[in-house]
Amino acid sequence: MSESSRLHVVDALRGFAIVSIMLLHNIEHFDYYFTPEGLPAWLKPIDQGIWDTLFFLFGGKSYAIFALLFGLTFFIQNDNQAKKNKDFRLRFAWRLLLLLGFGLINSAFYQGDILTIYAIIGFVLIPVAKLNNKTVFIIAMLLMLQPYEWFNVIRGLQHPEMQMTDPTSWALFGKMGEYIQGDSIVDTWTGNLMNGKVAVLLWTWEAGRVFQTASLLMLGMLAGRKALFVNSPENSKFWLRTLLVAALLFVPLFIVKSNVTEWVSSVAIHRPLALIVQSWSNMAFMFVLVSGFTLLYQSRALHKTLDVLSPFGRMSMSNYIMQSIIGSFIYYGFGLGLYKYTGATYCLFIGVVLAVLQGIFSTYWMNHHRQGPLETIWHKLTWISLKK
Repeated sequence: MSESSRLHVVDALRGFAIVSIMLLHNIEHFDYYFTPEGLPAWLKPIDQGIWDTLFFLFGGKSYAIFALLFGLTFFIQNDNQAKKNKDFRLRFAWRLLLLLGFGLINSAFYQGDILTIYAIIGFVLIPVAKLNNKTVFIIAMLLMLQPYEWFNVIRGLQHPEMQMTDPTSWALFGKMGEYIQGDSIVDTWTGNLMNGKVAVLLWTWEAGRVFQTASLLMLGMLAGRKALFVNSPENSKFWLRTLLVAALLFVPLFIVKSNVTEWVSSVAIHRPLALIVQSWSNMAFMFVLVSGFTLLYQSRALHKTLDVLSPFGRMSMSNYIMQSIIGSFIYYGFGLGLYKYTGATYCLFIGVVLAVLQGIFSTYWMNHHRQGPLETIWHKLTWISLKK
């Protein structure tokens, strides 16, 4: 995409997502949930408040923004090639395989990597790329409904006393301490790839993220087709309507999500039902964030302020992998091992400092380069040709 035609609001929105992910990953000790001993009593309620607030704002939403924008980026690249009478789908498949490689490298440092998830689920865009908008929207909505979990709800209604076992991923996550706490980086890499990656893939299915992510990829593609992120009076009205509708939907969904386990006594029913409602609740709030951010970015008062996030977004993959490398060193046993000493308050402070430093680096880099370092490699490998 040329500089003149860039959707800068998308860059800034992607930057917003990468910063929020940075803050979440820090308070999680980069996926190693550990409560330090010896924290002052007065600090513990503050830690809990920070934890609850950040997860309310960004948990299950930041990754969804990325998925939405991933689908949008696919449309832009596909459309650019279509204007040259070229079919981008095979090249996109190769691009996804490259992304899988980047994701596996990132997974060695941070098992919760989402690049591998997007690389796998991203293949759903290939068969729907040529379908009309109505058909794609219907498919996306059916996926957003969480069809597999509705099957589980129906099964639970038929057998309400059915015993439910713990999700398979839990046992694998429980093994993290064996390699995260150790001082060997090789053991950490091996554990993250052999145990942690399997746990995350299983959890992605168990948490309903497979259907949800596929739906968001398609919705992002449709947003590109409709040019919804182009600044225009019509689009401003669209985002204002989206903000209002999403906010109105979020309130009852959040109430149901918070109480469904008390309202429905059968575990066989309320477990899948809670997952469905939580998924919808997160998506409603995600659209509140996206529409609200887009409207604020289009305003004169906040445009320049929010545009500070654009360099983050323009090199989002570089920043994301950089976070994993630095974060694992800060918190894991092979590095500083700060998981043993830092609660959410300290971790939030560390996350803010890292975000500021990453913002300074991103601004400097993008002032001298067209793409981030890893984005440049990804781009060149994407368009590599076997022809002499």
